[in-house]
Amino acid sequence: MISALNQLVDLVEEHLAEDPDVHALAGAFGTTGYHLRRMFSSLAGMPLSEYVRRRRMTVAAADVVRGEADLLGIAVRHGYGSSEAFGRAFRAVHGAGPGEVRRDGGPLRTQPQLRFRLTVEGSVPMDTRLVNRPAFRLVGHATRVPLIHQGVNPHIQEHIAALPPEEHQRLKALGDTEPRGLLQVSDDLDPDSTEGSELTYLHGVALDRDTPAPDGLDAIEVTEGTWAVFRTSGPHPQALQTTWAATATDWLPSNPWRLRPGPSIVATLDRAADFSTATCELWLPVEPT
Repeated sequence: MISALNQLVDLVEEHLAEDPDVHALAGAFGTTGYHLRRMFSSLAGMPLSEYVRRRRMTVAAADVVRGEADLLGIAVRHGYGSSEAFGRAFRAVHGAGPGEVRRDGGPLRTQPQLRFRLTVEGSVPMDTRLVNRPAFRLVGHATRVPLIHQGVNPHIQEHIAALPPEEHQRLKALGDTEPRGLLQVSDDLDPDSTEGSELTYLHGVALDRDTPAPDGLDAIEVTEGTWAVFRTSGPHPQALQTTWAATATDWLPSNPWRLRPGPSIVATLDRAADFSTATCELWLPVEPT
């Protein structure tokens, strides 16, 4: 995986004016574009699309400062159809327009070329099990929310708080298969895991494929497959988010599994009354590499 990520970085450099063909590169390494993008964003701390934009504008800034071509020519060279579109992208990265930078020499915010290296991690064992599950159904109350990497997501809190207390008990009584209990489900997630990108959040339970879903509830059909289940315990949501990050930095690189498309599920097994601490299971859909 480290080699694939570094070749992806090289591919970006070779074709800065274009979007890299992630799927072709992933296929050459026997993996998927979905998994490669998820691993890149987890390890680099930014989506691939953001890295490409920053690198493109870093190289473009050198052309702007040198002043050897007009701004429209530089825009076209770097894949933009107009100086206006180029100017917006340039300002978003550097905080100033290309005309200002050409005149004043700055400010410039450069993005160095990334290089991934293997380091020794994983001194703390991860409590993990692998589960093969037939197709099942997730039912509950769904909404669209923005992705927030750190801390409590207030949009999810608001969605759950709007449900009457008796609805939580009704949902919990409906569940008849693993994962057990009330579930926090994230689906339709951007493979780049871009902060602020929208996902579908469902507060609900898991039903056997043949169990009919009551009227008035949203449903997500889940295909047959393998799940990596990670048990977490401690301050909430920090312990859960730390484990989620460690699946990318520690567990996936050292195990013969990769992420596959599908919902991510959090099952709360036990919690404090104020939810300051909790014991949870994180279910991630995986497939053999």
